[in-house]
Amino acid sequence: MNIVYIHTHDTGRYIEPYGHKVPTPRLQAFAEEGILFRHAYNAGPTCSPSRSALLTGMAPHSSGMLGLAHRGFELSDPNRHLASFLKNHGFETALCGVQHEARQPEQLGYERILTTPGGSSKREGQWDMENAHKVAEYLKTRKPETPFFLSYGMFSTHREFSEIDGAINPNYVLPPFPLTDTKQNREDMAAFISSAMTVDRCVGIVLDALREAGLERDTLIIFTTDHGIAFPRMKCNLYDTGIGVSLILKVPGITNEGGRAIDALVSQLDLFPTICDMLSVKKPSWLQGHSLLPLLKGESESIRDEIFSEVTYHAAYEPMRCIRTNRFKYIKLFDDHNRHVPANIDDGPGKTFMLDNGMLKEKKEHEMLFDLNLDPVERVNLIGNAEYGSVYRDLSERLRTWMERTDDPLLLGKVPAPAGARVNLLSSISPRQHEYE
Repeated sequence: MNIVYIHTHDTGRYIEPYGHKVPTPRLQAFAEEGILFRHAYNAGPTCSPSRSALLTGMAPHSSGMLGLAHRGFELSDPNRHLASFLKNHGFETALCGVQHEARQPEQLGYERILTTPGGSSKREGQWDMENAHKVAEYLKTRKPETPFFLSYGMFSTHREFSEIDGAINPNYVLPPFPLTDTKQNREDMAAFISSAMTVDRCVGIVLDALREAGLERDTLIIFTTDHGIAFPRMKCNLYDTGIGVSLILKVPGITNEGGRAIDALVSQLDLFPTICDMLSVKKPSWLQGHSLLPLLKGESESIRDEIFSEVTYHAAYEPMRCIRTNRFKYIKLFDDHNRHVPANIDDGPGKTFMLDNGMLKEKKEHEMLFDLNLDPVERVNLIGNAEYGSVYRDLSERLRTWMERTDDPLLLGKVPAPAGARVNLLSSISPRQHEYE
């Protein structure tokens, strides 16, 4: 079995298969042929921690990736990366486009780097398109002596967005919740939609190449993203708008009969153990997830009762942890700072609008509890509500137990950044997030 891992930046679930008015027909067709997970979550709603968690099968604090790789944070053991693991099990490993887990992809076990440094502007989507064609060439020309693991990472839908596609009229676009409906936010969302359309075209190029090369039926195809979209109260937040992700799989021998949607609670940590089961190889001892195979085969309706997610560093220090069950969410902030951290909000019209209207004067609660059945948009904090006292005690204890079991350094106090890492001040307004490219 081959594995193709297709991933985007900052897309959340804002694509057509999740019901959004974002024209992504190739992803829609892919979902209808595969398996769509309606309730998939990351292990950390920031770039490097999320990706590192998926590709090591460990919580970010367990893998060592507590911040951004390009700012000086590192995996404790790169040999635990999926690429290195598969390489040691006889796979050819190839990378095209974005990876965000190490300064040099060779550290992670990638043997072939298909990406040409530089090239056209990433913001225009051309770089993603060029890389999609490189992936297609690789798939059509490689010799089939060994199975392969191919990671194809897109810059889209990362900010800054490209020009608005002529097919999208901002007058008829709805900004994402919880942003105010303004002309600037409509235009910003229209630009995001245009970037998502680029993603869709690139996915189509890769899927067509798999089919033309005769590899489709022998390849596990994964499509996902790192976290929520780059708007206020989404990316770098533990609300569902930050930790909820797209996840679509096409699995050899399982999804050939047609598509379906799964409502079970799953984490991106569950992908690594799933791959082990599919390959019939022993799971490494460090894995913290659960195999999706019982869900994929229809043998079970659930594999877990909870997921955990976390933030420690993004552009600035903002330590928080959460536990989410099917019905409830508990978030805890672990710092004295009780205001928004503007450096951890990507620059954009929505951020400017909220800052101009006093966002930095808002106080943030250090503990939050939400009943997601009654309050799916997480607006009503139930901390202190006696009717939910037992729920609060249960979730706060389960969160602490998980932190202890996984040796979360946050239990010992403030987590220092590694020597040489670049970290913004809490009061810094500009995150300079776009330096990533």
